[in-house]
Amino acid sequence: QVQLVESGGGLVQAGGSLRLTCAASARTFGSYAIGWFRQGRGKDGEFVAAIGWSGDTKNYAASVKGRFTISRDNAKNTVNLQMNSLKPEDTAVYYCAAGLSIATLTRGLNFTDYRGQGTPVTVSS
Repeated sequence: QVQLVESGGGLVQAGGSLRLTCAASARTFGSYAIGWFRQGRGKDGEFVAAIGWSGDTKNYAASVKGRFTISRDNAKNTVNLQMNSLKPEDTAVYYCAAGLSIATLTRGLNFTDYRGQGTPVTVSS
């Protein structure tokens, strides 16, 4: 069982930055790929970024590539999502989730093994 808790969401102006953190409780955290997803009001869940268990492999959605950076620290059981140059369309609840591989995570939240409760991000124009 892996429990995931997101933090770092909030209100920011367009062009600003936020850093989200996903903290995990399990010793097996280092065995999982971790992904970030988001769901805006009235929208379907969207894959944002994912990182492999070692941190060497990363994948980003086209909409965030070049603006968001995912990283992980297995010693601290954390995964961070640095979000720069934020846009109003980035407004959503952001979730982190664990899966066996990046390929699985990119298929969507329904294909993840564990997920957190989410942290809201609001970008004002």
